[in-house]
Amino acid sequence: MTTDTLLAPQAVNLQAQVSGSSFYTAMRLMPRAEREAMFAIYAFCRLVDDIADDGTRPRPIRAQELESWRADLAALYAGQPAGRAAFLAGPVRDFGLRHADFLAVIDGMAMDVAADIQAPGLATLDLYCDRVASAVGRLSVRVFGMEEAPGLALAHELGRALQLTNILRDLDEDAGIGRLYLPREVLEAAGIASDDPLAVVADPRVDSACRALAPRALAHFAAADRLLASRPRGRLLAPRLMAAVYRVILEKMLAQGWAAPRRRARVGKARLLWLVARCGLAR
Repeated sequence: MTTDTLLAPQAVNLQAQVSGSSFYTAMRLMPRAEREAMFAIYAFCRLVDDIADDGTRPRPIRAQELESWRADLAALYAGQPAGRAAFLAGPVRDFGLRHADFLAVIDGMAMDVAADIQAPGLATLDLYCDRVASAVGRLSVRVFGMEEAPGLALAHELGRALQLTNILRDLDEDAGIGRLYLPREVLEAAGIASDDPLAVVADPRVDSACRALAPRALAHFAAADRLLASRPRGRLLAPRLMAAVYRVILEKMLAQGWAAPRRRARVGKARLLWLVARCGLAR
């Protein structure tokens, strides 16, 4: 990522955060213009997510900071000085990134700022996944050069698949900051009445709840796979790789279960390189 795209200290910090990840590997395989646009999108997401997750500051202050991002984006799309959003100008111009999708991401972060999400209903969880993940997908598929209909469909399916996998992987980290994204319906079906994050993740029945949610993620992965198998137009190595890596993570979690103490599921470097090769051959 160049310092023209984002201020140098932020660029260095963000690159350090993702270095070695499947996301970073996928980006490195893209042409430079697309790679820098994807890094800018990721940088935006990281910056607003850090606001939502900063429990050291009162909620009204974090909410106002998200509103400031909305104002900067409005200025950017109006062709005016855009403040912190200025680094997005090139990607917005070059790839036609939509204002509404950036705002949707902020809407998702605002859900976390308004109150710690704890055992949402399935409809609320789906809205959250659309905002924090599928909206990012809608930005990304424009960088990938996809046509409208298959691009929106892929963003819908893969975004939800990835976010549900993250929720299943990050149970303990989320509970540590007072959040619980497992939906109320699967908790109740598992016999868990509490919505207290720490109590739920300590309950042995959480394994059953997670196993009830996992098929939803698998169904979204399957739908994304069908879309990718239809060979839509676009540079699709990155989404193929992300889908493959996160499916492996989900399969590992299903194999080891969610009983405490949980081990964070990861994809080793050798397996990642194998997936890169396999996804490259599938193009």
